[in-house]
Amino acid sequence: MKEEDLSAIKRYPIVEYLERKGIKPVRRTPAYAMYRSPLRAETHPNFKVDTRKNLWIDYGEGKGGSIIDLCMRMEGCTLQEAICRLGQTASLDAAYCPHNTDNSMPESHKPVVSVNEARKLIGISDTLPPHLQKYLTKERCIDLEKAMPFLKCISYEVRRQRYQAIGFANPSGGYELRDNGTFKGTIAPKDITPVFTDKQTEHAIDNTLPVCVFEGFMDFLSFLSMKEEITSVCLVLNSVSNVARAIRYLNDHNLTHIRTFLDNDEAGRRGTNDFIRTGINVEDMSVYYRNFKDLNEYHVYRVREKQIRQGQIQDTSIKAKQVKHKMR
Repeated sequence: MKEEDLSAIKRYPIVEYLERKGIKPVRRTPAYAMYRSPLRAETHPNFKVDTRKNLWIDYGEGKGGSIIDLCMRMEGCTLQEAICRLGQTASLDAAYCPHNTDNSMPESHKPVVSVNEARKLIGISDTLPPHLQKYLTKERCIDLEKAMPFLKCISYEVRRQRYQAIGFANPSGGYELRDNGTFKGTIAPKDITPVFTDKQTEHAIDNTLPVCVFEGFMDFLSFLSMKEEITSVCLVLNSVSNVARAIRYLNDHNLTHIRTFLDNDEAGRRGTNDFIRTGINVEDMSVYYRNFKDLNEYHVYRVREKQIRQGQIQDTSIKAKQVKHKMR
């Protein structure tokens, strides 16, 4: 990456980065903004952003840095991944505005266009195209019949090239995006997604049972595919950076017992510990898939093993490959 490109990323305002994730300051002056830390659960604002120098510091941890350092912490990614994500955010997803003045069209289905016209959101559909359905069923071993009520097809355009992605909504109007390759993205605002909190299914939800907390929607869909029926409230973080938001949600709804299905990595362990430190009764379910990156990888492995036993897959070497494979 060119030095000037890296400098441009470091100039991307931290307050805007946090705003896009739905994190707002508790107090703001012309020189700085104070937040409740997005890196851990806290009640008093100890996270400061120097808006002039575009640097942050978490007084509770005694750590700070640039927007790149913050992205690495909040999204649990490497330096290169952080640079890539911030570069995409700064250049392609700077802002969105209405592009169609047809007031008869529902707001959520109106095409929108980014200010710099780098990416256009063409539309939102309830039907996934065959290649995305195949990705979910063949690569991720997801039960489409159970998953489709929670998914949308997001169509967008970049430099006159059209793309489609699987979209998983949050209640603030944002979407988590995945395609059938390596693309992972977000349509702001970022937020947690509570599931099965009302009459979303024909089954009665037992609020006395632990809330099942998932790091990403693919893990939630895996859980959905593994179970005959779900009787607990579920909560999809859509990023470990949303742990503090999830804790507030649990406290607001007097939910004190959870089961965490987070990734087997440093960010996932840190997220689980953040829940524990608040006094919430936590069952860490990652111990049941400790040899796998996440719940989806474990689910795929189980499905492949079953297929091998039933003779649907003849090459048994796929078992060893599956353990090492990192699902993206």
